[in-house]
Amino acid sequence: MFNIRKLSVIVITGVAFLLAAPAGARIINGAGATFPYPVYGKWAYMYNRATGARVNYQSIGSGGGVRQIRARTVDFGASDAPLKPAELARWGLFQFPMIMGGVVPVVNLKGVAVNRLVLSGELLADIFLGRVKKWNDPRIRALNPGLKLPGRAITVVHRADGSGTTWIFTNYLAKVSRDWKEKVGSAKAVAWPAGIGGKGNEGVASFVRKVSGSLGYVEYAYALQNRMATARLVNREGVAVAPTAESFQAAAAGADWEKTEGFYMVLTDQPGKLSWPITGASFILMHRRQARPERALAALRFFDWCYRNGTKAAMELDYVPMPEEVVRMVEAAWEKEIRTVDGGRIWPPVSGGGR
Repeated sequence: MFNIRKLSVIVITGVAFLLAAPAGARIINGAGATFPYPVYGKWAYMYNRATGARVNYQSIGSGGGVRQIRARTVDFGASDAPLKPAELARWGLFQFPMIMGGVVPVVNLKGVAVNRLVLSGELLADIFLGRVKKWNDPRIRALNPGLKLPGRAITVVHRADGSGTTWIFTNYLAKVSRDWKEKVGSAKAVAWPAGIGGKGNEGVASFVRKVSGSLGYVEYAYALQNRMATARLVNREGVAVAPTAESFQAAAAGADWEKTEGFYMVLTDQPGKLSWPITGASFILMHRRQARPERALAALRFFDWCYRNGTKAAMELDYVPMPEEVVRMVEAAWEKEIRTVDGGRIWPPVSGGGR
């Protein structure tokens, strides 16, 4: 498996390349979501080896990614919370899905192994609302009759920054809990009723690993790479499912991207006995009109390469690649939606491939 520590090296190295690169070097700058950071880091490394082009991706959270692309300080932004068509139009942006994956509850509880603990959506919401305070609460015991649960307090760990991972997580909680929807809602940043905050998926993972009795949520690759104990969740069909690439794929299977406007799609609480209920897509944001078309083309070449050459690497990190028919839709939309300031074509390249 690709090591998270290597990803930090890739991003740091990308910055070093930016500072020391000779004139004319191909460098693509992006910033945003931490949810896809493991796979974007791996793709950046592979792309550099294959083409010599360098991708500098800053894992700063979806909110930061949206702010940076709006300010035109990066070539692309990344967000796990899709922007609605009206928002895209207001800011002159275009979005497209790049990868899909799962957000998972992670626990640090002595004697509780990976996927042994079972939680329901409503119970998870009440824990994060601060209503269920101890691990031996009757509601938790009822879902886990064979598990020895201590009478210690639950330490809730959440994101402290604006985050698409939080948007996916709270979107799910708002769907399964009326109280959560009314009291907290769904957003990249919310007023958390309980717990402590960590910055980025990395920060949440770090807190959960350090604090005994804690419960948090992270993107699945972070749980795998940090060898954290994930929990199973009871989905809308009443089945307790484990987070796996297969359960993420099951949730994504029913997504009808062709009927979306602006590729706006939410994959939480999907039907299906095998579906993981906190599944989401991660999106790339670019300006519709490009003053520096050569930079836009360089970014699109990278994304095209990832679609066509990154499937195996994505699956090794338990992400769900975009289906080929969706890739065709996305790249057709690039030609129509991402243009020069005077309306000229950027994609596909005049040379014909870019692949």
